[in-house]
Amino acid sequence: MSDTPAFDARRFKTLERKGFNRIAAAYADGAHLREELGRALLDAAALAPGQRVLDLASGPCLLAREAAARVAPGGWVLASDIAEGMLAEGARRAVADGCTVLACAAADAEHLCLPDAAFDHVLAGLALFMFPHPDRALAEMRRVLRPGGRLALSVWGRAEEVPLIARAQDCIARLLPAPRVARPSVFRYGDPALLRAALADAGFRDIRIEPCRFECRFDDGAAYWDAFLSLAGGAAEALAQLPATMQQRLRAEVALELEVHRSGDGYTVEAVALIASANP
Repeated sequence: MSDTPAFDARRFKTLERKGFNRIAAAYADGAHLREELGRALLDAAALAPGQRVLDLASGPCLLAREAAARVAPGGWVLASDIAEGMLAEGARRAVADGCTVLACAAADAEHLCLPDAAFDHVLAGLALFMFPHPDRALAEMRRVLRPGGRLALSVWGRAEEVPLIARAQDCIARLLPAPRVARPSVFRYGDPALLRAALADAGFRDIRIEPCRFECRFDDGAAYWDAFLSLAGGAAEALAQLPATMQQRLRAEVALELEVHRSGDGYTVEAVALIASANP
C-alpha cells in the first residue's frame, strides 16, 4: 500500500484561498501584463449594454470591472471568488474608479448559491484549471446561464507554449523536492481538444476556441519572479513558508531558466492562452 497521501480537494481550496488572499494587491497591480488576454476574453464574450454577467474566480475584479463598462448602461456584473480578500481588493478599486454596477460575493465555483438561468454571460479568466472538480464548475456555469447565453473563459496553453509560467516551475523543480501530493496542473487544458471535450461533456455547444499570444517584458529575474508569485495562489502560499534563504535562492536562480529569453538588458517572455466561448 502506498504511503503517499491522497489529493484532498478541501485542503487544496483552503491553500488556494489563503494564497490568493495573500497576493490580492500584487495580482491587481500586475494586470497590465495580462491586459491583452483580458481584452481577448471580453471580445469573445461579445457583451452588450443591459446584460447580466457573472465573473467566476474574479480575483480583484479585473475582468469584472471591464465587463461592467461594456454592459453599461443598464447592465450589472457579479464578481465571485473563493478568496474574499481578492474581492475586497477589487471592490476597493472599483469604488475608486467610480464603478457602480459591480457587486461581489465570495463563493465556491463548484457550488454556486445562485438561481438557474440568471445570467446572460459567464466569464472565467484563467480559472478552470484551478478547480479540483472542473466538471462540477462547468455544470454550475451552464446551470446559471439563461437559454441563449454565452460562456467565455481562458486557460493557459501547453507548458512549452507558456514560459511565462513554466520557467518559474522549472526553477522550483530544480531546487526543491517534488511535492508529496501533486497539484492540478495549470496546463491541464492546454490541448484545445481536451478543452473542447470538457465543454462538450458539460453540455455546451457552438464551442469556439482561439489562441491568444502575448509577451511580457521584465528588467531582471527578480521582476519576473515577483510577477510569477503574483499569479501563483496556493503555490505562492507554499513558497512563502520556505526558509528565507531558499526564497532568496529561488529569486536569484530563476535567471538561469530565463536566459533563453534575454533581450537587451532584460527578458521578453512569451505566453499562449486559449480563449473558449460556448452556448449552454
